[in-house]
Amino acid sequence: MQNLIKQIMKFGVVGTLAFLIDFGTMTFLTEVFGVPYLASTTIGFTVSVIFNYLASMRFVFAHKEDMSRRREFIIFIVLSVIGLGLNDLLMFLGVDLVGIDYRITKIIATAVVMVYNFVSRKLLLDAGQE
Repeated sequence: MQNLIKQIMKFGVVGTLAFLIDFGTMTFLTEVFGVPYLASTTIGFTVSVIFNYLASMRFVFAHKEDMSRRREFIIFIVLSVIGLGLNDLLMFLGVDLVGIDYRITKIIATAVVMVYNFVSRKLLLDAGQE
């Protein structure tokens, strides 16, 4: 149980940094360049996924020795694309249907996607205790 708590804490640190990259990119593109929020959300999410893969697979999850790095990356990307779909759906629902500011909606969407990311990556990519 202690290892799981440690892993969740590491995931939280990596996730916070990825969120800052994601949120910062989204806000910058929307506020400075007038990029529509759904497009800037997708771009920010995509940029943060690259950082997240590198940091998560180095500091959070143990590599499965029987899985190639290529397969690991593909699974990570597929899980991330599903997370992106969930993120964009929540952004659309929150902003266009409910009328919540896109920045507040992004924080809510991030919290939901974060739980999905941890559980799916833990189940499919983590080798367990190092």
